[in-house]
Amino acid sequence: MNITNEGLILACSAIGAGLAMIAGIGSGIGQGNAAGQAAAAVGRNPGARGSIMSTMLLGQAVAETTGLYGLVIALILLFANPLLGKL
Repeated sequence: MNITNEGLILACSAIGAGLAMIAGIGSGIGQGNAAGQAAAAVGRNPGARGSIMSTMLLGQAVAETTGLYGLVIALILLFANPLLGKL
């Protein structure tokens, strides 16, 4: 079996893209936890619904950035691989 340098870089990039997408698991868990805690807080104090929801949405936006960064890295590794130009 003969593996070329280009084939090795493409295979390692695919593995790296898969590992980068693991970041989506953390953001999904964090967002689910935030939504659950916000729903419980609104249930305890319905009068504070507006401030709870705005704080929850801000927290979810921050949590989502981790997943988006992982997605960007995965797309770069798969479609615009900068390592192939180094050969």
